[in-house]
Amino acid sequence: MSVFTAAADQSICAPLPVLGKDVTVPLVTGGEVTYAALDYAASAPALQRVWDDVAAYAPYYGSVHRGAGYLSQLSTDLFESSRVTVAEFLGCRADDQVVFTRSTTDSLNLLAAAVPADCQVFVFETEHHASLLPWRDARVTYLNAPRTPAQAVATLERALADRDPYGPALVCVTGASNVTGELWPVKELAAAAHAHGARIVLDAAQLAPHHPVDIAELDVDWVAFSGHKLYAPFGSGVLAGRSDWLRDAEPYLAGGGASRKVARRAGGGVDVEWHTTAARHEAGSPNVIGVYSIASACKALTEAGFDGLVAREQQLVTAVRAGLAEVPAVKVLSLFGDDAPRVGVISFVVEGWNSSHFAAALSAEYGIGVRDGLFCAHPLVRTLLGSDPQDVGECGAPEAEPGERSLNAIRVSFGAGTPDEHIERFVRAVKELVSEGAQWKYRTEDGRCVPDRGTAQV
Repeated sequence: MSVFTAAADQSICAPLPVLGKDVTVPLVTGGEVTYAALDYAASAPALQRVWDDVAAYAPYYGSVHRGAGYLSQLSTDLFESSRVTVAEFLGCRADDQVVFTRSTTDSLNLLAAAVPADCQVFVFETEHHASLLPWRDARVTYLNAPRTPAQAVATLERALADRDPYGPALVCVTGASNVTGELWPVKELAAAAHAHGARIVLDAAQLAPHHPVDIAELDVDWVAFSGHKLYAPFGSGVLAGRSDWLRDAEPYLAGGGASRKVARRAGGGVDVEWHTTAARHEAGSPNVIGVYSIASACKALTEAGFDGLVAREQQLVTAVRAGLAEVPAVKVLSLFGDDAPRVGVISFVVEGWNSSHFAAALSAEYGIGVRDGLFCAHPLVRTLLGSDPQDVGECGAPEAEPGERSLNAIRVSFGAGTPDEHIERFVRAVKELVSEGAQWKYRTEDGRCVPDRGTAQV
């Protein structure tokens, strides 16, 4: 029986066409099955629309900004019009800058390099490492994991009230957790930050693919996200927002494109006049295809309509959570509780199972790709699992044998390209593995749980 019992809703979008939707993978038990990609939180498959747009542009490939030829000028127009598209997608204000980077991590490291020298930075321990770790040259206050959205706001307000009132301050917060999928009270946190004279940057890596993100409406100072989570290929990202700190900072990279004028001094050395626009932090030949693919994805999501995309994703979230709730051995991880709004990211543990073993069985026996480990959010996962958040963890599986308890979790994530069948197969697989066990034997190899190719389960 299908996990989707509600009548079809005309306001709900059909799955968007993505690359890889017909890829088949071998099963260790024999035969092949269409791959169920349920690891969107790590990297979402590229939209077919994005791939088609990139393929149509590829014959016209040319270097940007510094060429007189037709293809160079066309590529420059494409690159700069992509910047306008991204600004519109994010609801940027008139004086905001859109800087193209390699990823969310790169974007937040760029901002970290641009904060004033005496800046105080406030970060919840619940952040992804991309937003937890870049602030190495600032005074950082790490805030404990809140258990309600209201507690998050109150915790931040207390910390800001106690700060040094004479220097700049920055708050860094996620829009949606990459572990629990829960939505954070971004607008309320922004109001608290601004009330105490601080600025705020939103890590929208997990939010932008699932919900509209409007800088002006949320009243955040900057937004960072990655193309490869927004249904575009790897290698491109965005930092968008206020221009003053970016304009006043030393260029993120020194080189061609970031400089307006370079001249030799009479006594030796060089004098450099740097750009004050986004180009200041975009030295070198840019990833034009990556930038164009982000713009294409922004257009595709906007045209599909976030209302319908969100409605369908919530249907998938409900189906997964209802299916997991029927398995007593499964514990879903959550900060804010069952009623908290969330995107299509759900992490859980299974009693009696090593998480790496469970994820390996989902892949090898059902053709389902999920993720296991600490999801580059070690303090948060440790807290959710009841371990000391100060414990040192490793990305990926621990050295634990199949069936042995491990201090990591399993994450299933999905989005605009996920068909109903993948969710149905996942729920069925979880129930079968818990009730019947794995059909195959597994072993640990290089820190990963893998099928023992020579031996079926006895």
